[in-house]
Amino acid sequence: MSEIRIAILGASGYTGAELIRLLRNHPQARLVALTADRSAGKPIGSVFPQLAPFGLPDLVAIADVDWSGVDFVFCALPHGTTQAVIAGLPSHLKIVDLSADFRLDNLDTYAEWYGHAHQAPGLQTEAVYGLTEIHRDAVQKARLVANPGCFPTSALLPLVPLIEAAQIEVDDIIIDAKTGTSGAGRSLKEGSLYCEVTEGVHAYGVASHRHAPEIEQDLSRSAGRSVLVNFTPHLMPMSRGMASSIYVKLRPGVSAEDLKATLIGRYRDEPFISILSGKDVPQTRHVRGTNRCHINVIADRLPGRAIILSVIDNLVKGASGQAIQNMNAMYGLPETTGLDLVAIFP
Repeated sequence: MSEIRIAILGASGYTGAELIRLLRNHPQARLVALTADRSAGKPIGSVFPQLAPFGLPDLVAIADVDWSGVDFVFCALPHGTTQAVIAGLPSHLKIVDLSADFRLDNLDTYAEWYGHAHQAPGLQTEAVYGLTEIHRDAVQKARLVANPGCFPTSALLPLVPLIEAAQIEVDDIIIDAKTGTSGAGRSLKEGSLYCEVTEGVHAYGVASHRHAPEIEQDLSRSAGRSVLVNFTPHLMPMSRGMASSIYVKLRPGVSAEDLKATLIGRYRDEPFISILSGKDVPQTRHVRGTNRCHINVIADRLPGRAIILSVIDNLVKGASGQAIQNMNAMYGLPETTGLDLVAIFP
């Protein structure tokens, strides 16, 4: 197909930089606009020196973008700011939003968890939840895709097929997840400073993290009824990566091997998902810098229970890589286009 002319809104953040890095390897992508209101007028190399040599457009304010020369928009803006921006964009644009602004179908749930009313309720009804492997058909037809959060991606990819197969008890799911500090974004925050996070691990958002209703939304959709989960995230002293340890109770007559067989069957033809053999433990270092998700299922010592292990790179499969995968699906391109990457190791 012909080139896709792309604008990235919020190009000065981590997910914006990752979009640029990945899109440089995409044969159909041409970056025509990069926005960062506070850095408008500056070259992208002044914000990310690693991007300086590549002849990229200078940063501009959103108001100064010529939308007539744009086909596709990645919104990498902070939560709570994207709804009004997207509502003001021309209707010819296809969009993937990396914020949480369009992920929750229920507007009351959104207001409860994000502290303000939804600013574009009409668009919310149009938005498709972009967990590509699960909602591919809807993504392919969509104009606006809500890119999933990183924690939901790591948890939903293994859990949804097992709930659809009625192999686990939906009222007994525990998700213990760890993430690198890049998940907090690039803005200055005391809790993200090196001295605050190095040489230690701590839970945060305990019983109150905003990704909980997002996880529960897709699990409920799969189960056909309301599902609540026990979800606790932890901050790890690493720049990127995410590991989820998920504890489930098996339905009568179901074994851990049955869970694994279901995942192997469901994801056999998926290029970005690998179900590991034996008792191999998925490790974040083995997916670093890639759009891959590694999963394994191991029988628990407790009878009738299993432990599911899932790892991703929070900035790629958990954000920018999945966003590009969704763009590829929206244009009918092979989903690996620009994303056929090997992990950076060591």
